Amino acid sequence: MRFHPTLLRTACVFLLAAWPAIEALSADPTASGIFLVAARELRDPNFRETVVLVTQPGRGEPFGVIINRPLRPRLSEIFPEHEMLKGRQDVVYFGGPVTREGLVFLVRSNEPPPRAVHVLNDVYFSNDPDWIDGMLKRVNPTEGMRVYAGHAGWAPGQLQNEIAQGGWHVVPADADTIFHKETSAIWPDLIKRATLRHTRAEIPVPAFGVR
Repeated sequence: MRFHPTLLRTACVFLLAAWPAIEALSADPTASGIFLVAARELRDPNFRETVVLVTQPGRGEPFGVIINRPLRPRLSEIFPEHEMLKGRQDVVYFGGPVTREGLVFLVRSNEPPPRAVHVLNDVYFSNDPDWIDGMLKRVNPTEGMRVYAGHAGWAPGQLQNEIAQGGWHVVPADADTIFHKETSAIWPDLIKRATLRHTRAEIPVPAFGVR
C-alpha cells in the first residue's frame, strides 16, 4: 500500500478539523485502551497478523489504530517544512481501513494534550494541530509519537461479536510495546502470549459497542 505524501499531508488538515471520534470524545478522561491481537485464523487482509490498540471512551463506538504495519512514506516527506525531521527514517504506519488518507496522532505525554482522547495511563490520541506542530519542532520530534494513516472503527456490537467468534485475543495494552518494541516482533510475541496464557479466558472481554 502506498500513499502520496502530498495527499496525506492535505488530508491531515481535514481530519484534524473534522474527525468526529476524536472531536466529540476529547473531553472524556477515561483510559480504556487494550490490545486486540488478530487470531491466526483471521484472514481479513486489513487485519491479518495485526495488533490493534483500541479504546472506547464513555461516549461513541470503539476505535483505534493498528500498531505494527509501517508504510513507505517518511514523515519528512509528509512534513517537509519541519527541519527536525530531515534525514530521519521515521515512517507513517497503516492505522486501519477507515479514512485511509487521513492522519491520526498517538502521543505519550505526562500532561493531557489539548483536544485529546485518553487511551492509556500516559498515552493519548490528539488532533490539536498547534500542539502536534510544536511536537514536530522538538530536537527529537518523534519521541513519544506515532503517526498513522487511517484508523479502525466498529459499528455498535460489531467488535464484541468478532471477539466472541474468536477473531481477536484481548491483551492488556502497554506503551512500551507501542513506542519501543520492534514492529515485526509485536504480533508474533503477543499471539504467543495470548495462546500460551489463554488470554481470552483470563482477561474480561470488554462490552465494546454495548450500551
